[in-house]
Amino acid sequence: MLQQHNPPDVKPEPTDAAEAERPHIPLAGRKIPMPRSRLARILIGALFVILGIFGFLPVLGFWMVPLGLFILSYDVPAARRLRRRLEVWWHRRRERMGRRPSDADRR
Repeated sequence: MLQQHNPPDVKPEPTDAAEAERPHIPLAGRKIPMPRSRLARILIGALFVILGIFGFLPVLGFWMVPLGLFILSYDVPAARRLRRRLEVWWHRRRERMGRRPSDADRR
């Protein structure tokens, strides 16, 4: 019996079932992949928020705070509610301006 062995630099193609199991957050009509580990998601999100506070330093930036809250929104209910409220507000604002939320996706 010969086993087929892939070289270490070649990764097997992910199956649709494996992609479906991977956690993601929809943003602007796209699926943003998240780490599978809940602990990793919480640590990454908290690290971004904490380091974002030091945004006045080089390399770090205030942009890290909303990104950290976005990552935390997958596991933390309070952050999830805030994200959903902002998402609903954004869509309503765009409708009032006469633009549908999907207009940007067609560009």
